[in-house]
Amino acid sequence: MTTIVIQKTKNGSYQGFYCMGHAGFAKSQEKDILCAAISTLTICTINALEQLAGEKLKYRTEESTGFLKCEILSDLQEKSIFLMDAMVYSLESLSKEYGQKYLQIKFEEV
Repeated sequence: MTTIVIQKTKNGSYQGFYCMGHAGFAKSQEKDILCAAISTLTICTINALEQLAGEKLKYRTEESTGFLKCEILSDLQEKSIFLMDAMVYSLESLSKEYGQKYLQIKFEEV
């Protein structure tokens, strides 16, 4: 199962997110469409925040364990908030479609 934790401040500002684990939707990790979708959404969001919106981020990955952590180093611009909202919406949609047995989305106040 993949668990994704979205980190926000008390006032609702995004501070980052992290992902742990492989979804396990398919027996073979190479054929796991849910894991591929999660990876695509999270990595594309990081790339868009950094390359298109110019945000300062710190991130690290560990492919073998399915770990990805992204820290947002400053207040996000409006367009970046939209990118984060879109990622969260898409991940929540995947969780509803495939089930929380494979993908759980949590929110953490930091």
